[in-house]
Amino acid sequence: MAQLPGWSFPGSPFHEGEQQVQQRLGVRDRMEAVGRRVLRNFMPDQHREFFAGLPFLLLGTVDPAGQPSLSVVTGAPGFLSTPDATTLHVAAPPPKAQLRAGDDIGILGIDFATRRRNRANGLIARLDALSCDIAVKQSFGNCPRYIQAREWLAVPAAPGPLRRAPTLGRYERALTAAADTFFIASALGSLRDKPSQGIDASHRGGPPGFVRVDDERTLTVPDFNGNAYYNTLGNLTLNPRCGLLFLDFAQGTTLRIAAEAEILWEGPEVQRFAGAERILRFHVRECVTAPQAVPLRWRFREYSPFLGQLGTWHATKE
Repeated sequence: MAQLPGWSFPGSPFHEGEQQVQQRLGVRDRMEAVGRRVLRNFMPDQHREFFAGLPFLLLGTVDPAGQPSLSVVTGAPGFLSTPDATTLHVAAPPPKAQLRAGDDIGILGIDFATRRRNRANGLIARLDALSCDIAVKQSFGNCPRYIQAREWLAVPAAPGPLRRAPTLGRYERALTAAADTFFIASALGSLRDKPSQGIDASHRGGPPGFVRVDDERTLTVPDFNGNAYYNTLGNLTLNPRCGLLFLDFAQGTTLRIAAEAEILWEGPEVQRFAGAERILRFHVRECVTAPQAVPLRWRFREYSPFLGQLGTWHATKE
């Protein structure tokens, strides 16, 4: 049977939280029409080819206590394959979390070199110690905005011991303060009955320093103009728990942060960063640093041309 383009489930492709944000920002009717055209319940051929060429994938999961987090799985290009348009096979050990078949999962594939990114969410259909299959329920692409161009290189794996702490340490504060990229996992509910719900894995980019470290427990980040799906904001509107992931591109170290998000829709803080449409404030609950956990390194090439529209944090702070 031929695959029809666009949304084919009954009801809206956007859940209640996404609809609330779209309504608040005056784009609800337009985005409903866009969503029905570009959100799909299968991976189109170009997405399947894209995943097959990646050396890594970001997976968003939620632990039994309800905390979202992001993990990186890696392999030689081809370790991701699509036996059919609704199945993504991952030939790498799943994240070291309490995952089971049937659990929700969010997918973010990103190629920094070409500034392409494609996302999906679905369910874990099968998993063992060496691989897993993901049943894709919703699939869509994103624009290249705010992605910094980098080239990757595979290196031998040499992970160090994990460091856990309730707050940001000196290394963690330095990494976040210098970042031009991070990732966020957010979650609303199960995909089983409503394909527009589940776990979202998303990219955030900006000029170096766009993540402001207020103190060892607080990060403040501008939210810029984007595709107006508002997947992350929609989730956070209804469930503020989220997981952040920062990558040390030169060392392969990951920093995972369990946090609660606060959305500042307007006010003085929004005015302090040129180009911000609103502000996200993250209240840190736990940090997990994994030295050299990713057997890849990235060489910086150039910043996104969209960063020219943006400024920096004003020095004044209440």
